[in-house]
Amino acid sequence: MKPTFDFEKPIGILMEELEKVKMAQEKTKVDFSATIREIETKIEQTQHHVYNNLTGWQKVQMSRHPERPQTLDYISMMCEDFIELHGDRTVKDDKAIIGGFATIDGKPVLIIGHQKGKNTKERQYRNFGMANPEGYRKALRLMKLAEKFNVPVISLIDTMGAYPGLEAEERGQGEAIARNLLEMSVLKVPVLCFIVGEGASGGALGIGIGDKVYMLEYSWYSVISPESCSSILWRSWDHKEKAADALKLTAEDMFKNKLIDGIVKEPLGGAQNDPAQMAATLKAQILSDLEELGKKKIEKLIAERIDKFSSMGVVNEH
Repeated sequence: MKPTFDFEKPIGILMEELEKVKMAQEKTKVDFSATIREIETKIEQTQHHVYNNLTGWQKVQMSRHPERPQTLDYISMMCEDFIELHGDRTVKDDKAIIGGFATIDGKPVLIIGHQKGKNTKERQYRNFGMANPEGYRKALRLMKLAEKFNVPVISLIDTMGAYPGLEAEERGQGEAIARNLLEMSVLKVPVLCFIVGEGASGGALGIGIGDKVYMLEYSWYSVISPESCSSILWRSWDHKEKAADALKLTAEDMFKNKLIDGIVKEPLGGAQNDPAQMAATLKAQILSDLEELGKKKIEKLIAERIDKFSSMGVVNEH
């Protein structure tokens, strides 16, 4: 895949060089295989150097890559079947959040997640992955249905935040998210949450309370986006890089601060470079955790879930 961002330019230069050598070999019929191998080795070394030393802001950029897999992509690659369910039974069907029953290696699960869309038309249809209150109420309705049939819940998070429009607030955006936090904390089935792209604010947290919460390597999770943080503190987006570092929003920062349970490794160059490999890694993690959590009594599971989130942010001063 061709480089997209400025920090990938060194990789792009080498890829162009490789392409020229391959074309020259084809045109002249001269064997340049040694040169090709050398450039390919340089590309791999440069990729390792670039992607292993990304700043917070660069990881935010990676999470927004236009080719990055989204919820429907993961569902199609991980599940044998998927039956999407619609509507919150009150207002309408929110297209920013999708959900339904599926099977992964023959095991029934309920999958819910944000869907941003891949092109302009899709993004408008999906409201850029920003859910209204009915989206969170739909998610809760489906989770309660999963609880009724004793089916575990898988949540895939990728949103810039809950929709901030006036009509969303009028319909109870804050109440809908708060209700989900309460209900998910005591849901009587195992719950796994994965931040697969952007994890912003209550929009992410509204489907983010689980027994295990993971972040993909190049995802981010924070109370606010770097741009919004910069606009509040500096009255401009120009300081978004500084804001990203200050927010400690990367997977490494979140794991270090004990706010997530683990980091899911991405293919070299990000999930968009090899979606199938990323889906296979995610699937293996899901199956492993479901087996582990399935051995625990539900009362113990709920108690541990509540204790985990209750202990976050507690500071002991000596």
